[in-house]
Amino acid sequence: MSETDATSGAVRWVAPDVGRPGAAPPMTVDKLEALQRSAYEEAFAQGLEAGREEGRKLLAARAEVLNGCIEALAEPFRELDEDVERSLVSLAIRVARQIIRRELKTDPGQIVGVVRETIGLLPVTSRDVVVHLHPEDAQVVRAAFGESGTNLAWTLLEDPVLARGGLRVTTATSQIDARVEKRLDAILTALVGGEREEDG
Repeated sequence: MSETDATSGAVRWVAPDVGRPGAAPPMTVDKLEALQRSAYEEAFAQGLEAGREEGRKLLAARAEVLNGCIEALAEPFRELDEDVERSLVSLAIRVARQIIRRELKTDPGQIVGVVRETIGLLPVTSRDVVVHLHPEDAQVVRAAFGESGTNLAWTLLEDPVLARGGLRVTTATSQIDARVEKRLDAILTALVGGEREEDG
């Protein structure tokens, strides 16, 4: 506190009155440290929350960029997966054909079962039934059903265009195509779904 001397104009310092009722108690070192600690903790908490919020925003932005990179990297693999799938289907068709040809060479009698199964698909009332077979398969079928074939309810016709193991059955009103390629296509369609181009 200060007072101005009226006669000399000098400013004189006067000690504050600490004994007045209602006056604030003087600040102690402990109170000052507590106040400083409280202000520091409040500022630290505000800074920490602001830093965390900024970190969340930065993390979200980087995650979005990373997600975009992963999507961009995955696209060629999706295309590669489709190419691999097509190649595997094509390979499976070729392998299956080779296995069928090999099986027919080692056990040509299998064609007899295919003929019986295909004939069994026809209605009982079918007339003028003709079974078209590769010439070598026709010999095997004749041997199985008797050389004359007079007791058969159908006619056997050699067709050199058909591959071994395949046959066509025609009647006056319908036709069953049981060529190897058609049977393979039906199996593959059931396995992988959709129509596949016939492998040459």
